[in-house]
Amino acid sequence: MSTTIFTPFTEKELIPKEEKLEIVRKEKKFSIGIPKETCLDEKRLCLTPDAVQVLVQAGHQIIMENGAGAGSFFTDLQYAEAGAEICSDIQEVFSQNIILKINPPSLEEIEYLKPSSYLISALQLNLNTKEYFKKLSEKKINAIAFEYMVDEYKQFSLVRLIGEIAGTVSILYASELISQTTGLMLGGITGVRPTEVVILGAGIVGEYATKAAIGLGASVKVFDNSLFKLRRLNFMVDSRVPTSIIDPKELKKSLRRADIVIGAIPRLNLPPVITEEMVISMKKGSVIIDVTVDNGKCIETSQLTKLSQPIFTKHDVVHCGVPNLTSRMPRTTTKAISNFFLSYLLDLDQECGFENVLMKSIEMQQSLYMYKGRLTKQAIANKFGMQYHDINLLIF
Repeated sequence: MSTTIFTPFTEKELIPKEEKLEIVRKEKKFSIGIPKETCLDEKRLCLTPDAVQVLVQAGHQIIMENGAGAGSFFTDLQYAEAGAEICSDIQEVFSQNIILKINPPSLEEIEYLKPSSYLISALQLNLNTKEYFKKLSEKKINAIAFEYMVDEYKQFSLVRLIGEIAGTVSILYASELISQTTGLMLGGITGVRPTEVVILGAGIVGEYATKAAIGLGASVKVFDNSLFKLRRLNFMVDSRVPTSIIDPKELKKSLRRADIVIGAIPRLNLPPVITEEMVISMKKGSVIIDVTVDNGKCIETSQLTKLSQPIFTKHDVVHCGVPNLTSRMPRTTTKAISNFFLSYLLDLDQECGFENVLMKSIEMQQSLYMYKGRLTKQAIANKFGMQYHDINLLIF
């Protein structure tokens, strides 16, 4: 007796078929413009000749303004031999699909940008104006800030990288200044009282400043309002430095004895931690370096300075407010930044471009502060009274 199994499908429909896989559309290779830095006596650059060579071999086009690498001791010939096109026309450099810069472009340079292109640079929010964001908006620019770049481990890897250098450089430069103003050596010599260093902030900059100062033999004290950061720093340096929450009375007492003060706490839209009264109480010839002056100064008497005129004296205390302090070591910093951007751009290439990554990567979305001319960071919108747009509503 035969049995018939009922099925709504034909025999042909039941035959297995090949699996259909999604094919991601490959975008054309990147065209990257690297202009010469023009503000704050900037000497750093985003790519070294070695990184340029790797990108060119991967099929990307690099257009560099002539002399762009001079500040970091890289010649046009080195970049040309690596495969970059050296150009004297600044408008052509800024007309590429991707612009890599250290500092934000000037209002004049924004005019050269191609609509809907990608700008990757520092934001330096405390130094920018509403006009800057309006100009970018008019050009429908996609803008990415160093300060917001997050890796797969949710770490601000480039900020950390620059912070490590900035912390070390701040101590080395303070050592130069204190020897000029008071004749003191930053360090400990047998039978001589060690130099007193106060570091405000236990983050990355504060951590590396502490390590550098200890390495030179100075007596260091660190202040921060985060117990977690203080505990982490204490572990990093084997409990060799006293730490304290920012108590005004304790801070003022330490400042009276301090020879060097390193400010490493951003105070964007917040009052400074060290008041002018505290600065007046400091010793004559002592040195203050406010590393985070571009993100809100933490010392009331700080002012923005540049590498050609890095210091000024107020209340007999030497102040330094250079926002790009790592430009004092431009070649080392350029190599470190280049290592980051080489892997960043190669990852973008592998993922088939910015638009594809934006659809899938929360980290990429967080690094944008402007998407096709629309402001996507609430803090910027609040600061300048501009309209905020949720990035998730723009890309989906």
